[in-house]
Amino acid sequence: MDAFNVYYGARAACGRGTAGWRWLDLAALAKVLINPRVWPNARLVAVVYCTAPRDREGDDSSLRDQQTYIGALRNYIPELLIVNGKYVPRVKTGVLIERAQNGRPQRRVPAPPADQLPGWLPAEAVEGPGGAPELLVSVSTFEEKGSDVNVASQLLIDVLSRRVDAAMVFSNDSDLHYPLQHARLHIPVATINPSVKATAMDLRGNRDDGAGGHWWRRLRPEDFFKSQLPDQVGPYIKPFGW
Repeated sequence: MDAFNVYYGARAACGRGTAGWRWLDLAALAKVLINPRVWPNARLVAVVYCTAPRDREGDDSSLRDQQTYIGALRNYIPELLIVNGKYVPRVKTGVLIERAQNGRPQRRVPAPPADQLPGWLPAEAVEGPGGAPELLVSVSTFEEKGSDVNVASQLLIDVLSRRVDAAMVFSNDSDLHYPLQHARLHIPVATINPSVKATAMDLRGNRDDGAGGHWWRRLRPEDFFKSQLPDQVGPYIKPFGW
């Protein structure tokens, strides 16, 4: 399970300001999705959660909430394995564009005359493709690194070591095309799309490819809302607003 793919998919589907979807019971979600007519007598042997600690400067509350959630998962799901990637600081430079609104295309922001550009704004007027002046800016950001590689690695480790008879992969990352294609040669694989977007073309296939018995599913808001941990798991209490 790609934790950040699942988180941002759930946030888009359920609403960022909506409570009731973040305290997700990963094992319950996986179990409820399995169709017993396709995979009869299925038994969960491992839940692999590929994430990265949110140890960003100035973001203590996010890290505390994440640690609380992972503590609850460890306490509640004995089959759980946490595989960590990391956050990497980045400075990116690009042309300033409009804020996204109602799904419409985001246009480039034209640069104002030089004498109207605030002195405190670290932006540079540059010539755009059409010759009009645009604003070039730099932003500081963090990128989560490693989750997709860890998902692919753990999938192939489990398949090739014959630890599992079938696998469920929670991601809509098209970079998983090749490892999924290989895994499907050996075992049935369910590809679970947590995104509000259509399943990536590179992740699609035929149910009878290779070992056969494959299936695909896109998660809906009710899938997240119905698969929640108890409000308190051992010493771990669901954060306010979750």
